[in-house]
Amino acid sequence: MYQKLFTDISKIKQLSERDYNIGKQLFEPVFYNKKTVIEESNYIPKYLYYINSGYLRLFYYDSNGNDITQHINCPTDFFCSFSDFLNQHPSFASIECLTDCKLLRISRIDYKNLTEQSILWKNYALLVLQESMSFHEKRIIEMTSMNAQSRYLQLLENQPDIFEHVPLQCIASYLGIKPGSLSRIRKNLLNNC
Repeated sequence: MYQKLFTDISKIKQLSERDYNIGKQLFEPVFYNKKTVIEESNYIPKYLYYINSGYLRLFYYDSNGNDITQHINCPTDFFCSFSDFLNQHPSFASIECLTDCKLLRISRIDYKNLTEQSILWKNYALLVLQESMSFHEKRIIEMTSMNAQSRYLQLLENQPDIFEHVPLQCIASYLGIKPGSLSRIRKNLLNNC
């Protein structure tokens, strides 16, 4: 369960035996079934998750009761409402497993211990946060400057596997469009091939 995480970290710097043992001690392997909500809105997030396999989404309900998918997986494979997890504030969003998921999770206290006990883990945590911020900034720009078809094509290019595992209504919501609009975009692109 730990190999994927340790391989990712090794791209930065080789783990010492001590760093390896700290990670194994503080990250807990967990398995969740499809459609399981693992973090509820209006509560302080309990864990930061590392995705070994599967798809998660961060979602909330708008003032009209519409289910809005804010986020689906992350390039770093870490997943949670980061600012709420780090600052220990109630999150406006929930986390749901879109598929069966094999995850590693770490509590806020253990996360703090991890980054205090190891400079490698601390540097890795900073890198993950920087990449997450960059990803979200880029997403905001895409949502405000690109049309729906361009956003769809970019998602198809960057995360093609998402279309095999994630329901289209979640993808449409993530792209900021209605499911019918996504169907039209896909149909138009197929007709133009």
